Amino acid sequence: MTKGATLKRLPAAIAGLAIMAASAATAETVAPDSVPIEDMELKVSLTGTPGDATVGRETFADRKKGNCLACHANEDLKDQLFHGEVGPELNGVADRWSEEQLRAIVVNSKAVFGDQSIMPGFYTMKVGVNVAEKHQGKTILSAQDVEDVVAYLMTLKEN
Repeated sequence: MTKGATLKRLPAAIAGLAIMAASAATAETVAPDSVPIEDMELKVSLTGTPGDATVGRETFADRKKGNCLACHANEDLKDQLFHGEVGPELNGVADRWSEEQLRAIVVNSKAVFGDQSIMPGFYTMKVGVNVAEKHQGKTILSAQDVEDVVAYLMTLKEN
């Protein structure tokens, strides 16, 4: 390829890189201290990447990650032991709450329900007092974990 041909292709290559950079910028993860919960909703995805309901179901049931079953009964996971009764039953939750509302609840339930809620915020730095040193400065779930759990919760509709 000649130098002239290479220079003619340069503007197209630069335009392509600009498009890729813009796409990457829009898919940037929202930081836990910058989450815009307003009117009980979190309208923007935390990652710009759709959640995976199958992965979200695993996170929901994982006792070392979401551990949602510790507080919530869920008929979809009836094969799992020890469903909790502290939080509301989640059967049909997608009929009661919008995706934006569920995202806000999972991210920081206290921003939705008030400080009296015992549900932890899974993607917030405001996790309370007496946090073990190894957990300080960390969220319980990653931004993509939240999107995956929300995608899973959106599958829980009344039959």
